[in-house]
Amino acid sequence: MFLGVKSYAQADQILGIWLTAEGNSQVEITKAPNGQFVGRIVWMEEPLDEQGRPKVDKDNPNASLRTRPLQNLMILQGFTFNANRREWSGGTIYDPQEGKTYDAVMRLDGNNKLILRGFVMGMRMLGRNSEWTRERARR
Repeated sequence: MFLGVKSYAQADQILGIWLTAEGNSQVEITKAPNGQFVGRIVWMEEPLDEQGRPKVDKDNPNASLRTRPLQNLMILQGFTFNANRREWSGGTIYDPQEGKTYDAVMRLDGNNKLILRGFVMGMRMLGRNSEWTRERARR
């Protein structure tokens, strides 16, 4: 019984606000009703485009999604915690700058550093890491 509680507590360590590697946006990681971990953009350093309008998902390969705002856009989806590997896996990350979705895994390095690895074709070696830092909301 105590192992289940410990695993649950470890899984929830990822919850919170994370500054992306570029330092120009924050992503809030939460737990969805189905128990999976998800993340959405909650702050952007430059939320407006050159015309003063909210930035949109203009590079999305699906034309019908190109007008959705980047603010509050869900970019992390479908992650579950693997206690044996001490990582969140099985999810995807969407990169709105490229309009591409990648398979991804996440792991904590300490309490305030999140290592996110996006990759293609299910092959972790064909990917790259991004380091995010936990911080307070900048809203």
